[in-house]
Amino acid sequence: MSPRSRSATELREAAGARRARRGATTDADVVMAAAAAFLALRPRSVTETRARLRHLGYPHALCDEVIARLVDLGYLDDLAFSRAWVESRDRARPRGVMALRHELRAKGVPREAIDEVLADRSASAAGPVAGATPPLPSADMAAARRLLAGREATLQREEDPRRRRRRAYALLARHGFTPDVCRDVAASIVAGEPDVLDDGPHLAEASV
Repeated sequence: MSPRSRSATELREAAGARRARRGATTDADVVMAAAAAFLALRPRSVTETRARLRHLGYPHALCDEVIARLVDLGYLDDLAFSRAWVESRDRARPRGVMALRHELRAKGVPREAIDEVLADRSASAAGPVAGATPPLPSADMAAARRLLAGREATLQREEDPRRRRRRAYALLARHGFTPDVCRDVAASIVAGEPDVLDDGPHLAEASV
C-alpha cells in the first residue's frame, strides 16, 4: 500500500471515529453548536440543516430536537429562507420561476412555502405584460431581461439576428424561464425582425 493510500485510509478511519463519537452524544447543546456553525456560513433550510447534522453522525432524535428548537427560536424558517433565496437570485443570478421552484424543492422546502414565495414574487411586480395570452409573470420578464443584459456583449457578437435570438432563447430556457417568456424576451433583442423562432430544435445551439 502506497503512502498516499495509507494516508487516505487513515483519513477515512479518523472520519469514521469522529462520526462514532458524535453518535454517542447525549448532550443536545453539542448538536446545537454544530448546527450554529453550519448556519453561520449562510441561511439554510430545515431539511438541509437536519441532513447535515445526521451526516455528521449525531443521533437522529437529538437532531430532531435541535431542529425543533431552532425553528421555535426563528433561526430556521423555510419561508424566510425561500424569500431570501429568490431575492438573491433575482438580484445577482436571475432564474425563471421553473428553476426557482426546482432549486427550492432540492433544498427540501415544502411546496406550500414555495408556492407562497413565488406568488408573492409575482404579485410584487408591476403586473402582467399587456396583451400576453395567458398573462406572463412580469417578475420573470424582468429577471429574463436582466439575464440577457448581463450577456449582451456576447450575444451581440452574433451578427445574424435569427441566430442571436435563438441563442438568447436557449440561454433563457437553460435558466428555467417558461417558453412564453423565452420567446418574448429573446425577440425583444432583435425587435423588428420577423418572428421565425422555432422553440424546439434550437435549444441545443451553442452556449452563451
